[in-house]
Amino acid sequence: MLKKVATDKAPAAIGPYSQGIIANGFLFASGQIPINPATGEIEGEDITEQAELVMKNIGEILKEAGITYENVVKTTCFLADMADFGVFNAVYEKYFTGKPARSCVAVKQLPKNVLCEVEVIGVI
Repeated sequence: MLKKVATDKAPAAIGPYSQGIIANGFLFASGQIPINPATGEIEGEDITEQAELVMKNIGEILKEAGITYENVVKTTCFLADMADFGVFNAVYEKYFTGKPARSCVAVKQLPKNVLCEVEVIGVI
């Protein structure tokens, strides 16, 4: 049985998808971008500010699912520019201290022209 995860403390979906789905003991969270959930606006002028907001949004979805960053087993990170890799990692490692499996790729463009997006899979 699938259970949708939804919280107003993280950005609402900007398309036909859920913030997250719990299935078979796992949370599959949709990619988060640096949207302020209170305003619906993109925030952050640089990769550090944007990555911080992305991580906080992920944290709210994890909390709604009843888990923490320590329960995350896999992340997929998308960067608009691989030159931001080191700075992004400095933010990332503050949150994902359990060092889950990860993929990190640079892409041509992200939604709303943001600098980063992160999706996670966590165990409930």
